[in-house]
Amino acid sequence: MAHVMSAHARNAPILLAYPFRPFFLLAALYAAVGVLAWVGYLFGGWPLSLGDAPVRWHAHEMLLGFLPAAITGFLLTAMTNWTGAPPLAGRGLLALVALWLAGRAAMWTGTWLPAWLVAAVDLAYLPVLAIYIARVLLRYGNRRNLFLAGVIGLFALANLLFHLQALGWTATAIAGERLALNLITLLMVVIAGRITPAFTANWLRIHGEDPDVVQRLPNLDRAAIAATALMIPVDLIPGLPLAGALLALAASVANGARLTLWSGWHVWREPLLWILHLGYLWIVAALLLKGLQPFADGIIPTAWIHAVTAGAAGTLIMGVMTRVSLGHTGRALSLPPFGLGMYAAVLAAGLLRVAAALGLLDYRLGVSASALAWAVGFGLFVIAYWPILSRPRADGRPG
Repeated sequence: MAHVMSAHARNAPILLAYPFRPFFLLAALYAAVGVLAWVGYLFGGWPLSLGDAPVRWHAHEMLLGFLPAAITGFLLTAMTNWTGAPPLAGRGLLALVALWLAGRAAMWTGTWLPAWLVAAVDLAYLPVLAIYIARVLLRYGNRRNLFLAGVIGLFALANLLFHLQALGWTATAIAGERLALNLITLLMVVIAGRITPAFTANWLRIHGEDPDVVQRLPNLDRAAIAATALMIPVDLIPGLPLAGALLALAASVANGARLTLWSGWHVWREPLLWILHLGYLWIVAALLLKGLQPFADGIIPTAWIHAVTAGAAGTLIMGVMTRVSLGHTGRALSLPPFGLGMYAAVLAAGLLRVAAALGLLDYRLGVSASALAWAVGFGLFVIAYWPILSRPRADGRPG
C-alpha cells in the first residue's frame, strides 16, 4: 500500500527522511568498527573499556547493538508498505537514532560508569521501538504483523538478562544470549521466508521466465516457523538439550525444504536475489550445526552461534540493505560498484568464522581473517551506499 508522506517528513533532512537511511548506515558502520575493535582488544591488546566480561560485551553488541539497528531500518521502512502509515522521520527519527547511539556509548564506556547507569541507558531503546511498532500497526489495523512488536519486546527481555548479570545476578546472560540467538533466527525465517520467494517470483515474471517454479507450501511454512519458534522456550528450560537439538534438526529440514522449493538457482544472474538464497542456506546450516551438537564430537556451541550470526544474519542483512536502499530511493535494482565485493567479503567472513569455531583453521588466524573480511564487506557498503542514502530519491519523490 502506498503511504502518504506527512509535511514533517517531507521537510526533514534527507538522512532523516526515512528510517532505513540512518539505520542502515549506522548498522554497517557499527558492524565494521565493532568487530575490528573486538579483535584488536582480543589479539592486539587495545585498551578498550569493555567491562569485566569482554566476551559477553562482544556477544551483546553484535546481538543487541548491531542487529537491532539493521532490524529497525528494515521494519520501520516495511511498515509503511504494510500499513500506508507515513514513515517515522525528522525529529522523531533523530530521537530514536540518539537513543540507539546512547546505548552504544554506554556499552563502550562500561568500565567508567556504574552498571545500573549503563543498564538504564542501554535498556531504553528496544522497549521504545516495540511500543512504536505496536502503536503504528494497531492504529492502521495491521494485526497480522503485530507479533513483530512482541519479538522486539522479547529482544528487550534478552537485553535485560544480559544486564542483570552485570548487576550481580547469577548466570542470566547465557539465557539472554540464547534468547537473542533464537529470536534473530525466528525473525530471519519469517521475514526472509516472505521476501525471498516473492522477490524471486517477481524477477522471473519480469524477465519472461516462469514464476511458478517458485513454490510455497503453507503447511511447510507453518512447520518451519513453528519448529524455529519452539526452540525459544525449550532452550530456556534447563535440562532439555536433546529436545532443543531435535527441534533444531526438524527446523533445519523444514527450512531446507522451503529453500529448495524456491528454486533459487533460476536467479543466478541476479546478485540481489541469490544473496538472499545463500543467506537462507546459512540458516539451514546453522540449525543443522545446532542440532548435531549432542550427537557429533567436535561441534561446539560457538559453531552454530557464528553460523547464524556471522553467516545467516550478516549475509541476509547485507542482501536486504543493498536491495532496500536502492528500491526505496527510486533507483534501479542494480548493484553499485563494489557490490559483489561486499557479498564476497561477508560470505567469506561467515565461512572463516565457522571454520575457526570448528577447529578447521587456526583460531587466531581464522577469527582475525573473518573480522577483516566482515569489516571490508560492511565498510564497502558504507562507501558505496553513502551517496545513495544521503541524497534525495533519484525519481524526485519525497523520502
